[in-house]
Amino acid sequence: MSLFEFCRHFDFLDAPRNTQAIVQDSLLDIVGVMAGAASNDTTVAMRRFAQQHYPTGVYNSRMIFGGQRVNVLGAAWAGGFSADSLDAHEGHFKSKGHAGATVVPAVLALADAQHHQGQSITGRELLTALCIGYETALRAGSALMATSPTYHASGGFSAVGVVCAGARLLGLDESTFRHALGIAEYFSARCPMMRVVQAPTMLRDAHGAGAFTGLNALFMAMAGITGAPAETVEDVTVAEHWVDVGGRWEIDSQYFKPWPVCRWAQPALTAMLELRRENPLLDADSIETLRVETFYESMCLQGHTPRNADQAQYALAFPLAALLVRGKVGPEEVTGEAIFAADILALSRRIEIVEAADISARFPDEILSRVSVTLKNGTVLVSPLTAARGDPESPLSAEELNEKFDLFARGLGHQRSDALKTTIRHIAQANCAVSALDAVFQAVQALPLANHS
Repeated sequence: MSLFEFCRHFDFLDAPRNTQAIVQDSLLDIVGVMAGAASNDTTVAMRRFAQQHYPTGVYNSRMIFGGQRVNVLGAAWAGGFSADSLDAHEGHFKSKGHAGATVVPAVLALADAQHHQGQSITGRELLTALCIGYETALRAGSALMATSPTYHASGGFSAVGVVCAGARLLGLDESTFRHALGIAEYFSARCPMMRVVQAPTMLRDAHGAGAFTGLNALFMAMAGITGAPAETVEDVTVAEHWVDVGGRWEIDSQYFKPWPVCRWAQPALTAMLELRRENPLLDADSIETLRVETFYESMCLQGHTPRNADQAQYALAFPLAALLVRGKVGPEEVTGEAIFAADILALSRRIEIVEAADISARFPDEILSRVSVTLKNGTVLVSPLTAARGDPESPLSAEELNEKFDLFARGLGHQRSDALKTTIRHIAQANCAVSALDAVFQAVQALPLANHS
């Protein structure tokens, strides 16, 4: 099956049941993350940017959890940045990146723009587009990582998924589709990811760029702009990544994050939770020092005294300390005043993070860490080598995913949050996806963050 045939003819119900469930879980997860990010500095700034520079045109969309109507390209910029601004969205090992934080806001923006023009789609059609977008973005990412010597941000490949999903919704012919793929790949921002890991900023994993580039490529191709071929899709050197599309599912290999911090930090947090389970009296006050042994890329996170939300989320020491001091790591612990909380910082400064050669040798096939805790009474507690919760081998349960959504979406209010969660769980039956998801396009009032200083 060619990629065009897959995008043109695939139906969500053709996917295996497990794959269908992962797509719906992914939609729930991203929407919850965006609800948690609805009022943060990055989201607010990007909404303002979109309003100032992307006035309404032919295709207009409401901004997610903002409600303001702008050009669909502005909505894509804002939506991708917002999804990326709270580092809790799902990811994928082989691509070393993420698809949903690009694909979901872009597809929702396009669906809302089509709805505004009277071209409504059903919930099943939305899930079909999302499944196509996820699967092709992850394959493009795997192809890019296999052929490039540089570790690129997710925006460097996820625009391909937006094109594939958007081509389905827009009904593109094969020639226009190929040119859109070529434009998206050519203009994709192949951002040096380690720069943001070592010097965190709002640019994050370039999901805003991916969402914008993907939709922009669709409209440019529809206007007659040529761009084919897309090498990471059509070149013979990447054929192995595409030959079985529709028969094998990369999305099945996605992981889900329990916490809104870099995936590379999460094995250490998982190890600490297990140590606390085995030692119920272990708490921040009982700890003299804490040592994390991990792989090189995780060691680069460090992050003992972050100065803003970006640094707090691309960190290891600070979220680990927050987990011990607060007992949880949600949006509150990595944004706002909690970043400067004296009790979290006091423990964070006592955490040592070092590279372990044996763990680095197993990366990226395995993402592992080991934690050693020295208590004030002299006792030393050591975790085994630990992988993060939420990996395909240790998936989050449906209950855990629901609890995560509730924590992140609490700013919606209990009634709206519960209704939206139910809608997403049953979106396949919706006659009109955008009407069913109307709460996603309505503004969220900022909640005051608890003061723990």
